[in-house]
Amino acid sequence: MNPRKRTLGIAFFIVLCLLILLVGYKLYLSFFKAGFEALHVEQLERIEATLAGREAFSFAVVGNINNSIGLFERRMIPVLNRSDLQFMISAGNAVGGGGEDNYQALYGTLGRLQIPYLLTFGEAEHSEFGSFRFYDYFGPYFFSFSVGEAGFIFLDVTGKTPHSWQRRWLEGELESLSRTVRHLFVFLGEPVLPEQIMHDPDAFNLSEHPAFRSDLLRLFERYGVDAVFSASLPVYDRRFRDGTQFVVTGGGGGLLSGDEASYHHFVRVDVGPEGVDIRAVPVDPVQNQALRLLENLWFIIHSLFYVGYVNFLLLVCVVILVAIRLYRAIFVEKNYYRDFELEDVPPATRPPRVMMFTNNYLPFIGGVPISIQRLVDGLTRGGALVRVVAPRYGEGVETDPRVLRVSTLLAWGEGGSFRLANLLSPRLFREARAFRPDIIHVHHPFWLGSLGLWLGRRLKVPVVYTYHTRLEHFAHYVPVPGMLFRNLISHYLVERFGSKCDGVIVPTLSAEEYLHVIGVRSQILVKPTGVDVKALQTVDKDRVDRLRRRHAPADELLLVTVSRLSKEKNIDFLLQGVAWVRRHSTIPFRLLIIGEGPERGHLEQRCRELGLSDTVTLVGAVPPGAVADYYHLADVFVFASQAETQGMVILEAMAAGLPVVALRSSGIDDVVQNDINGYKTGEHPAEWGGRLQALLEDSVLRARLSAQARRFARQYDVDRISEDVALFYRRLIMLAERRRNVA
Repeated sequence: MNPRKRTLGIAFFIVLCLLILLVGYKLYLSFFKAGFEALHVEQLERIEATLAGREAFSFAVVGNINNSIGLFERRMIPVLNRSDLQFMISAGNAVGGGGEDNYQALYGTLGRLQIPYLLTFGEAEHSEFGSFRFYDYFGPYFFSFSVGEAGFIFLDVTGKTPHSWQRRWLEGELESLSRTVRHLFVFLGEPVLPEQIMHDPDAFNLSEHPAFRSDLLRLFERYGVDAVFSASLPVYDRRFRDGTQFVVTGGGGGLLSGDEASYHHFVRVDVGPEGVDIRAVPVDPVQNQALRLLENLWFIIHSLFYVGYVNFLLLVCVVILVAIRLYRAIFVEKNYYRDFELEDVPPATRPPRVMMFTNNYLPFIGGVPISIQRLVDGLTRGGALVRVVAPRYGEGVETDPRVLRVSTLLAWGEGGSFRLANLLSPRLFREARAFRPDIIHVHHPFWLGSLGLWLGRRLKVPVVYTYHTRLEHFAHYVPVPGMLFRNLISHYLVERFGSKCDGVIVPTLSAEEYLHVIGVRSQILVKPTGVDVKALQTVDKDRVDRLRRRHAPADELLLVTVSRLSKEKNIDFLLQGVAWVRRHSTIPFRLLIIGEGPERGHLEQRCRELGLSDTVTLVGAVPPGAVADYYHLADVFVFASQAETQGMVILEAMAAGLPVVALRSSGIDDVVQNDINGYKTGEHPAEWGGRLQALLEDSVLRARLSAQARRFARQYDVDRISEDVALFYRRLIMLAERRRNVA
């Protein structure tokens, strides 16, 4: 491998691992980290203990801390700690947002304060579902307490608490406190006076609730509230109305607006027998606009890194990953042509050692297991040494020495037909090292297929992937939204996996075209699964005659299809097409469906609904060796699946001399040739049924297409296909050796 590409690959892997760790840490913070709770209870106890027996005291009010580190934590807190203030109150927006990381950072920041503190529930505390965290970590959204000659009331004006309930509660608290204290202070996150309200259409403000605002002003005047403190605006503003001071303090560390009233500060409140004194205490010296703008920019960057450091690092990792991908796309040289020096492959000096990985295999009956078995048999006859890694089915003893069974972790589907093998089986790794494969051949782009790809990289041998299945047609088996899997995940999975392999085998030209379209860059061999032509053309005639008499007692014409009874095989359409022919043709015929699966009950119901109970027979599963008998007793092979990468059963039927009527799709288009070995149509019952009707009613046409189908199938003989696959193996092995020598 090119050293530059190797370095980029390592960097990409490291950043990707870091990204995964950060996401994991983010989840840990959100769901598992031991938190804190009811901090206001502890703080109130400290305030009461501090002010016990004092007639005079002082406290600070800070607004819009916004998780500030550079100013609030590093400048303001040291000032507060050195002062003679007894406690601090946040008038709102102490956090930059209601996220978990903001609350965790605020907790750490407030831990540096040597005096007690209380928080007002503001808009920032409420955002991003932060209200739940505030309630857990600090306490109720609105509350009151009194110490000495002063009463303190905290309100919720975010809209979280209904105004009618809060108004009633507030009046009761003011009535009670006014009888026992000389001074009343109220804290709420938004200004009350119209001239102090921030008119932001995206923000909650009291101007939108004039009745509640009027009630607040009336109650403040009636009970002689000394001062009302609020935040949200990035300014310091103090106004008098009806004997009450209304103070907006918004310079606790967040961004400033740039005007004269906007500067970093806290409000000092001195309470004594002579009254209440309120004044702003600037924290930083007056700066010109340019320096203030630079400092604000620094606060943004610094706070982003310190407070939302997980989010910041996540963003950095994503940017790095994108940068690496762009660099590789633009600056790393690519060659999209095949390696022409490998066209002439010298004869093999010894038989290749091939290790195959598959998620399903015999005794599970399906297209992929049968395809693999035929390739294994063909390669073995050609001299190759083959080992198949597959899940274990049941407790039976494996009789084929070429098969290594892996224990099953999970089985589902009818009879446990789908299985997740144990990828960590020690025996599997021992066998792989002992077998010393020259090449690894995987048959699925996930699970055991992924393990095979990983082993190939560890053992430094090439990996081949056979694209057997159109994954997008299996969305109904996957526990994610169907369209998401069908339109995105399935194609991405095939593209990523295929491009990581050294070579890909596809059964048809249309499948090769699909892989190129989605971006697979590996070398591709177009070679379908072979069929045992000789075995398919040699059957016991007496046995076939007995089957025909059983299934066609009145000498009807017989249609046959071989398919797993599952949704992706589109047998519903097949029945609709047969029903159309039943209505439009007088030729007597019957359909035999060979195969088993989860849709059997549904298909039986559909036969009854379409009036086909006397026409269609669900034969069920038959032994693989007996399928050829059913081909030979039939007159036409019918097929409706559009989920195939190739029509293996179609080639089998042709080898037995059956013309085919199928739906046009990627797996069928290269095999079925109109008016030569059968017909392919669109998914329209009348079009499909019309072709079938023509075959049923014209014996001369059937005979001609039957002979041509038999000749067509000979070119797909399994031994010839296996030789071509073995040659592809040798090419990839040769290419891998040359790359190792260059490296």
